[in-house]
Amino acid sequence: MAKRAFLIVLDSVGIGAMPDAYKWGDEGSNTLGVVSAHPAFFCPNLTEMGLFAIDGVGKKNASARTCYARMTESSQGKDTTIGHWEIAGVYSPKPFPTYPNGFPDEVISAFEKATGRGVLCNRPYSGTEVIKDFGEEHLKTGKLIVYTSADSVFQIAAHEDIVPVETLYEYCKQARAMLQGEHGVGRVIARPFNGEYPFKRTPRRHDYSLLPPENTVPAIMKNSGLDVISVGKIYDIFAGLGFTESYPTVGNDDGMDKTIEIAKRDFNGLCFVNLVDFDMTYGHRNDIEGYARAMTQFDKRLGELLPLLKEDDMLIVTADHGCDPATPSTDHSREYTPMLAYGKKLKAGVNLGTRDSFADIGATVLDWFSLPTDKIFGKSFLKEIEK
Repeated sequence: MAKRAFLIVLDSVGIGAMPDAYKWGDEGSNTLGVVSAHPAFFCPNLTEMGLFAIDGVGKKNASARTCYARMTESSQGKDTTIGHWEIAGVYSPKPFPTYPNGFPDEVISAFEKATGRGVLCNRPYSGTEVIKDFGEEHLKTGKLIVYTSADSVFQIAAHEDIVPVETLYEYCKQARAMLQGEHGVGRVIARPFNGEYPFKRTPRRHDYSLLPPENTVPAIMKNSGLDVISVGKIYDIFAGLGFTESYPTVGNDDGMDKTIEIAKRDFNGLCFVNLVDFDMTYGHRNDIEGYARAMTQFDKRLGELLPLLKEDDMLIVTADHGCDPATPSTDHSREYTPMLAYGKKLKAGVNLGTRDSFADIGATVLDWFSLPTDKIFGKSFLKEIEK
C-alpha cells in the first residue's frame, strides 16, 4: 500500500529566539508571539493541533491533537537554504558568506564582463525599495540592479521590458557559476519587476541555490524509487536534486491549492511544500497585520487539507527560521521553529520537547518510509509517536 508524507514549511514562522540569537543581533525575537497577539490572527486548526502547547510558546493548558516539538537549528545560519537543508538532513557548520558592504570589485567586475551590462546599487537593500530608488536609472541605462541583504544572497532585479525574464535567468545562472568557494552565496535570486514608478515585483522570481550534498532526504527517497514532489521554491532550494515533480507557486494560496490537489491523488512518497508569503511579503516588510492575516488564511486552508489525509499519511508542519516583523530589522531572525506531526497512525498529544536539530524531521520522514537514516544528520522520533 502506498504511503504519503506531506511536509509543509511555513517560511519564517519562528517561535522565539534561540540561546545564541545574540550572535546575529536577534535577542528577543519571537515571530509567532508578535503575530499571534494581533487581532487578525485566528488559527483554530493550528491551535487545536498543538501550536501553543510547544515548549516555550507560553500558553497554559493548551490542547494538542498532534505530536509536537520545538526545533533547534543546529547549523550556523538563519537563512532559507541552510534551514531547509537541515530539515532535509544536512548540517552546515559554517554560515554562507554575507556582504554588509556590498560585493567586492572583483565579483562585480566579473559579473559585468559575463553579462555585458553594468551594475547599479551593490549593497544591502529592501527588495521593494531598491526598485523605487534605482528602477528609473535602470530603465535609462539598462544596467542591472544588484543587491544583497543580511542573508547570503546575490539578487538581480531587472524590468521585464528591458531584460526579458529568460535573459534575467541566464544572468543568474552566470552569477551562480561564478559565486562558488569563497564567494559561494546560498542563493542567486532573479527579481523581475514591471510597470511604472514605483514599480512592482512580478511573481516570476527564481532562486538558484548551491548544490546540496548528495545525501538529502529528497535525493535518498528518489533514489529509492519513491515520488518526491516539490511545491513552491523547494525545488530551487535544492537545485532540483532529488525531485520527481515540481510545481512553482505564486503565493501561499496557490501553494495550498496545489498541495490540496496533490492530496486528492495517489502517489507513494513525499510532498515537500514551501509557503513563502509569510517571509517574503510580510516578515521582510515588517507587516504584522499582513502576517497575522496570512496565518489565518493558511489555517483555513489547512482545514481543507486535513480531511484529505488517508490512513497511511503523515503531515508535518514546521518552519525554516524566523522573521520577526516587530523588530527594527527586516531580515531573518535566529529562532526556534515549531513542529506539528499528525496522522491516523500517530499518537495524539505527545510532547517531544526541544529537539537538537531540524534534521530530526528529515530522519523521521525517512523512517516513515522504512528507509535508513544513517546517511543524514538527525534522529528520527517516529518510534515515539507511532501508535
